[in-house]
Amino acid sequence: MLRTLIAAVALLFAVPALAQVAPPKPQVTYIQAGTLLDRPGEKPRGPSTIIVRDGKIAEVRDGFVEPEAGARLIDLRTAFVLPGLIDMHVHLFNEGDPMKARLEALSRDDGDEMIIGEESARLDLEAGFTTVRDLGSDPRQIRALRDGIERGAVAGPTVVNAGQMISVSGGHGDGTNGVAAPYAEAIAERQINTCNGADDCRRAVRKQIGLGAQVIKFAATGGVLSNVAGGLGMQMTPDEMRAIVETAHSFGRKVAVHAHAAEGVRNAVLAGADTIEHGTFLDDETIALMKQRGTWLVPTMLAPQTALANARAGRTPPATLPKAEAAAAAAIDSHRRAIRAGVRIAFGTDTGVSRHGENAREFALMVNAGMTPMAAIRAATIDAADALDRKGQIGSIEPGKWADIIAVTGDPLSDVTRLEHVDFVMRRGVVHKLGGLRQPFPPQ
Repeated sequence: MLRTLIAAVALLFAVPALAQVAPPKPQVTYIQAGTLLDRPGEKPRGPSTIIVRDGKIAEVRDGFVEPEAGARLIDLRTAFVLPGLIDMHVHLFNEGDPMKARLEALSRDDGDEMIIGEESARLDLEAGFTTVRDLGSDPRQIRALRDGIERGAVAGPTVVNAGQMISVSGGHGDGTNGVAAPYAEAIAERQINTCNGADDCRRAVRKQIGLGAQVIKFAATGGVLSNVAGGLGMQMTPDEMRAIVETAHSFGRKVAVHAHAAEGVRNAVLAGADTIEHGTFLDDETIALMKQRGTWLVPTMLAPQTALANARAGRTPPATLPKAEAAAAAAIDSHRRAIRAGVRIAFGTDTGVSRHGENAREFALMVNAGMTPMAAIRAATIDAADALDRKGQIGSIEPGKWADIIAVTGDPLSDVTRLEHVDFVMRRGVVHKLGGLRQPFPPQ
């Protein structure tokens, strides 16, 4: 019996050696591009060929190069090809339909939310956004969706996630605001993102990181869509802001700050914030400080327009209407002055307030605010990658970077709205959209 057992164990350990096989052959794709904007900010190239090997860009050659044996050829010779876009501010578990969300609030569970998240992720991807930063979702759900996309279980963009937004009690991120007492008590028992005082805010940051947050977001000011009156002024103290930023940075996490009022923006910048989301009421002093510190502005120009339309139509609680009116009236001038002053701009939409898949509507608003189409595209590619600290992976079409590539018909440098109709999407070498049509996933 012992001899038989020893023989079985020996065979078990011998199997891996016997089962060794040759490594799989690399997946190779040749993309022939009519016009190629490989490095946004620089002049586009004419006819070019991108060679993709195992999900990464291997070479970029001039002209239409014939593919090697066994390689796949994608003909985009009549298209304008550019890097996959980056949206720095989305909410994947929000559909962009506030009335539906309110009506279904008590009937949705985690399973329903996950399906919404998967659908939203695929819509954003098919709109050309191969990377998104999710700035406010249940930390366990967004971590699961992020990791599911990474391992190829579901289709979606690369997700950089923040978990829940950190807020003071009664502030923009307090989920008990405007909720009837029995339900508010239940929410309060589970709520981990609210904090009061510097030490408590450090605890809130560490909790989000422990649940998988790759970036930390906090609310420095009031918000348009929180169901509480009181305007858009500063809600968090400078000490609380500094505590959050210092703790996040000590863990290697960047900090995104929801901020409307100039005082809230200014104190967040002084605390060391990496990106300011919205920046609705910027004054000249705050703009100068942002430029001096190199703080990124993510304007989310689409959000106030959408929020105002929803508030006027009665799709959001009454407390949101005066805030939406004020934000929409001030945002355009604020962003124009920041752009003119040379503040660094990274593309972001706050999609989830608006509908997923419509993210590219932001480009026309950016151009209307004073950016050139090239600058707006750069804000959604190279500059957004820089703001994420991922310039070595995404943002341009260069050897060694992920093969995140999109294509449109026509020239978006002449008409930036061309980006609202993406015909081709590749993320990490996998084609998700071709000829304007959704492709099977996983690839067949």
